[in-house]
Amino acid sequence: MTPHIDTITALEILDSRGFPTVRVNVVLDDGSVGTASIPSGASTGENEATELRDGDMARYGGKGVLAAVANVEDEIADALEGFDAREQAAIDEALIELDGTENKSRLGANAILGVSQAVARAAAESCGQPLYAYLGGVGARHLPVPMMNVLNGGKHADSSLDFQEFMIFPVGAPTFAEALRYGAETFQALKKILHGKGYATSVGDEGGFAPQLKGGNDEACELIVAAIEKAGYVPGQDIAIALDPAASSFFENGKYRLTRSGQGDKSPADMVALFKSWVAKYPIVSIEDGHAENDWDGFKAMTAELGDRIQIVGDDLVVTNPRYIARAIEEKACNAALIKLNQIGTVSETIDAIHLCREAGWGFVISHRSGETEDTFMADFAVAMGGGQIKTGSVCRSERIAKYNRLLEIEAELGAAVRFGA
Repeated sequence: MTPHIDTITALEILDSRGFPTVRVNVVLDDGSVGTASIPSGASTGENEATELRDGDMARYGGKGVLAAVANVEDEIADALEGFDAREQAAIDEALIELDGTENKSRLGANAILGVSQAVARAAAESCGQPLYAYLGGVGARHLPVPMMNVLNGGKHADSSLDFQEFMIFPVGAPTFAEALRYGAETFQALKKILHGKGYATSVGDEGGFAPQLKGGNDEACELIVAAIEKAGYVPGQDIAIALDPAASSFFENGKYRLTRSGQGDKSPADMVALFKSWVAKYPIVSIEDGHAENDWDGFKAMTAELGDRIQIVGDDLVVTNPRYIARAIEEKACNAALIKLNQIGTVSETIDAIHLCREAGWGFVISHRSGETEDTFMADFAVAMGGGQIKTGSVCRSERIAKYNRLLEIEAELGAAVRFGA
């Protein structure tokens, strides 16, 4: 029997920062159910799809999502009733046309993505398949290596770090379960080191520690190397470092203002030189958004200088949008893309963005947002797409751990068929 969409409902819930977000439930006429809870970012690119907020300052400081919920239950539900739930591309195209704007601002990307993901989940249940197999087919067996955020700065924490994320990347682990263990042990080793130095061990939005380091950004890398060694691993061999400076957040009037760390103002060329010196000094293998989202020349210079040695990831630069990814490929602005479902707003468009990356020989990293939920869609999606890299935060905070635990389940389910590696 063909599974058709019967009812679509939505609810205003809270994300990991205590801000409202949208949860969508899709019920098919065969009784199958799909649910999706949509995250929200703090550090967002100006070209991202638009999440709809109410703007009513009497509720949640204007951040309520009742309008998005109403759009799901009224206009979207009416338009999609009776659709074959397995026709993901057709459903997503209908959502895009119904919204009618370039950035999904009328109905809200949070409403649209909630429906898109919930439909995929319901269809997978109807077909009797796990979500990763439904979306990825019989070849979906590649578990990703996690980039685990262990030190937070920038917009994600009130720390002395200009750069937003300092991550450990267990590239030498033989399995996902072992990669998770490598990361958890290093995280705990870092906590002991910070405590021993008198630094705070409170955490930021994504679960990384947020200390007031005396040595700023450089000390962050040095502490991570020390933690890797303290945990019994070899820096660069067992565990490497990945960075997300989120440079748009400290770019002003053509300069990169490293004020938190006291490193002063730097030109785009200075930033390339800084990263080049760090790559020589520390086991860094990936840098995301090392330049601001509109500094295309800075990105190109960095890729020309370091792109044959490390992964240069565009996030705010390309916002999971095939149009910007195509431009970045043409201009050689980076060699990998961060993939966030809510940056573009539908499952199908996200898959299109990944196909572009594959065709160009790029890497891609499936990523969470700083305001997350317990939803594990992105874990299954990472396996379905087979890119080999995932960013979903530190090894603390339940909204992050939920994704890791789901990947453990998938690895166990795949058994001997599983493949692992970046």
